[in-house]
Amino acid sequence: MAPTFNSIISSLPTDAVWGPQDPTEAEGIVNDMPYNPFSKGDKLGRLADWSGDSKNDRDQRTRGYGRNYRDQQIYGAGASTLFPQLQGEDEASFSLVDNRSNVKPRTPFSRGGGTVFRGRGRGAAGATRPGQRGQQFGRQQGGRQQGDSNRGARSNRGRRFGWKDYDKPQRNRDSSVVIKTDWKMLEEIDFNRLGKLNLEIDDGEDVESHGSLFYYNRSYDRSTTKATSTPLIIFDRAWYNPTTSVDPVIQKLAEHDEASVFATDTILSTLMCATRSVYSWDIVINRVGNKLYFDKREGSQIDFATVNENAADPPMDVSDSSKENINSPGRLALEASVLNANFAVQAVIEDPGQEVALEHEDPFHNPALGEDLAKKGYKYRRFDLSLSEDQPLHLIVRTEIDAVMKNPGSRENHLVTIKALNEFDERAQGSGGAMSWRNKLHSSRGAIVATEMKNNSCKLAKWTTQAILAKADFMRIGFISRVNPKEREKHVVLGVAGYKPREFAAQMNLSLSNGWGIVRTIIDMCMAMPEGKYILVKDPNKQVIRLYEVPPTSFEEDAEGEQTIEEEADE
Repeated sequence: MAPTFNSIISSLPTDAVWGPQDPTEAEGIVNDMPYNPFSKGDKLGRLADWSGDSKNDRDQRTRGYGRNYRDQQIYGAGASTLFPQLQGEDEASFSLVDNRSNVKPRTPFSRGGGTVFRGRGRGAAGATRPGQRGQQFGRQQGGRQQGDSNRGARSNRGRRFGWKDYDKPQRNRDSSVVIKTDWKMLEEIDFNRLGKLNLEIDDGEDVESHGSLFYYNRSYDRSTTKATSTPLIIFDRAWYNPTTSVDPVIQKLAEHDEASVFATDTILSTLMCATRSVYSWDIVINRVGNKLYFDKREGSQIDFATVNENAADPPMDVSDSSKENINSPGRLALEASVLNANFAVQAVIEDPGQEVALEHEDPFHNPALGEDLAKKGYKYRRFDLSLSEDQPLHLIVRTEIDAVMKNPGSRENHLVTIKALNEFDERAQGSGGAMSWRNKLHSSRGAIVATEMKNNSCKLAKWTTQAILAKADFMRIGFISRVNPKEREKHVVLGVAGYKPREFAAQMNLSLSNGWGIVRTIIDMCMAMPEGKYILVKDPNKQVIRLYEVPPTSFEEDAEGEQTIEEEADE
């Protein structure tokens, strides 16, 4: 019987040395490290001991250890190691920690789930209760119901708001004025910078008052949509709204050095609410000596009331394919301006015996022309914009008042401004998701007003600013709708809402100090320029305003051309 390896080892003397017998052969090779013998014929096992299921096989192939290498042998693995470790004690101190976030799987019905049912899309959810809208909606689908059910959970999803907004064509609006090549751009300010400006000033003081006013008809405050609607009357009256530099009262005040800056409430409110504007506008600034006049061009868009300017999807511009569209921005603005002018006349009691005359007569009306004048009051008010006593700066603005009102038990007259919001077509493009005023104004007036604050933020902010500049006590806002949404000639008054200007400004988050900061910044920019004519233009497609220097004769040709057209039309 051949001796075994163990018998040979046991026969060796106790002082035998492991490894090569000749120390000279081992010098520099083993370096006093223990030597462990092995045989090339030993079965050393596999490189790794995996279970061999399909998943682990895939893992092995990913790591480079496929089936071709599972039986590969390596040398020296068959002998016991000379450095044994206590596996039990080592593994007892080890624990596996799950570092994944403990997030519960989302389901359509869990709080904060990814699927939201809106509108008709909630039909599948409502179908679990017989007789509900969801079940009715399922029956209405007819042949589509079977096809939708095959798509699984996708059939439960409603159309999300703003779907494919990225695929919509970019709207490129035209500028309110054509920028000519000989204009020199001086400054460019974005809305972010304008929004950080602030200037606290007092309420101002009255300098002069002109015109006369009638009392507001309180019966409109009690009108509701459930009662018979009041038709809107179109009056044949004369309205005057001249620009700043041609106002005879402002010319007189400028000669007496009552202030250094002059403007009208329409122009000034446009500048103070510039950060809310979307459409393009322009303001002409004339510097004569040490005085500034904020003017408007002949035919400027500043005098027109926009409609749904701030809506997420505002009315579309007129194109070649829709020239007859009555819901384009320009035609809606003209319609809204006509409604505002006529509703301010209709909402007062025209009793000559109850007429309240102000300090002076109307400065623009000429009785010799025989025109029937729309009664209105003009207050010229002065504001102190000085930053220090060494450099005083005052501004005079012409403000407008539409009526007076007496509170029960008080003999004091309160000043009122009258404006009108108009509903054109709740189903038309550009309606801004507004509710039907005829059905919801009586029961959900607050929701309708909140929607109008969103869709017409700039217009309402300008109206509120004008009322505060005039130091009016109350605002009256009428709700006027078309008799037929497809026609813009006939309208009805559905109701009137009353507000105090300061409280309404707080609801809209309107900052008057920010508006005055914008005004003061523009004044400082123009005062640093030499005498001449300038124009401030809001970019039609960006939140930017630019200041240009223009030739002194600019816009005079346009005014003469429009005057010639009017004379030819009269002939």
